[in-house]
Amino acid sequence: MADGAGFRENDLGVLSSRLLHAFQTELFQRLREQGFDDIVPRHGGVLAHLRPEGVRATDLARRSGQLKQVVGVIVDELESLKYVERRPDPVDRRAKLVVPTRRGRAQMRAATSIIADIMSRHEGALGADEFARFMATFKAVVDRQRAVTADDAAEQDLIR
Repeated sequence: MADGAGFRENDLGVLSSRLLHAFQTELFQRLREQGFDDIVPRHGGVLAHLRPEGVRATDLARRSGQLKQVVGVIVDELESLKYVERRPDPVDRRAKLVVPTRRGRAQMRAATSIIADIMSRHEGALGADEFARFMATFKAVVDRQRAVTADDAAEQDLIR
């Protein structure tokens, strides 16, 4: 939605970007305060989708919406920082799982706690019912937008 001068201050992309930037700024600042000062928001696309039992890099890419090559670089960085390690997938020995290390699991617990605190703060400001409605609506918008881009990607694959 553009204002009279053509600026889109309140469109979905601008607002989503502002939310993500502010959220990541607080999250990574608080993680730094807890001793996780060697990770940056770029790592968040992988860290947010890790599972204690591990996850394939292809699944990390799909869940995060990032290219597999980008995820591979981030996993390399996190591996060198000792947050994750690659292990053979017991279901398919040809595949590798990205598994959090002890430090990675500690970071996951810290991030979960910080995120719960951030969400609780917003829930307190809006009220529980309004916040629940916001989260449900926001998730529906995200799911619909991702479906459009997934449909576009599938169509492009058919064209190639």
